[in-house]
Amino acid sequence: MRYEKEDINKAIEVIQSGGIILYPTDTVWGIGCDATNEEAVRKIYELKKRSDSKSMLVLMENPGLIARYIDMMPDVAWELIEVTEKPLTIIYPNAKNLAPNLLSEDKTVGIRITEEKFTSDLIRRIRKPLVSTSANISGEPTPGNFVDISDEIKNGVDYVVEFRQGDMEKKQSSSIIKLGVGGEIEILRK
Repeated sequence: MRYEKEDINKAIEVIQSGGIILYPTDTVWGIGCDATNEEAVRKIYELKKRSDSKSMLVLMENPGLIARYIDMMPDVAWELIEVTEKPLTIIYPNAKNLAPNLLSEDKTVGIRITEEKFTSDLIRRIRKPLVSTSANISGEPTPGNFVDISDEIKNGVDYVVEFRQGDMEKKQSSSIIKLGVGGEIEILRK
């Protein structure tokens, strides 16, 4: 399956101008923006009707970039990234260089390396991490496919990516592991 050049170019244009997009990920459809843009992150919280005390995760396309956004990359993180066979979000301590309202109160951030082609190409071309949060109003069920996303979400973003809208394969949310400063591992979602 191939996406159209115009589709990714429009998504890039919207993100670079501080807008938010609705897009397919390697898990569920997500709402996203430039993870370093505090105002764009605020727009997502408002659309989702979600408290900014609940952090959102960040997608990257290359694990080598993680060190730019956290103080120290624990060795165990490299091992987890290498052995995982399904999407894995790792919550790292001491986040930096990201929008402050994106981080949790304890300054942690969840980062997932995406293997989804459209999203990987998008991140590579904007040269910034991409916010990813499920495409639903806070407290409502996570939609399994594009057709399950509410009109409120679809109409509330600045651009809806066309790629994979007709995909009916049910995707699962990622596993979530939290790493402590000393390399402690806490499994939050399998």
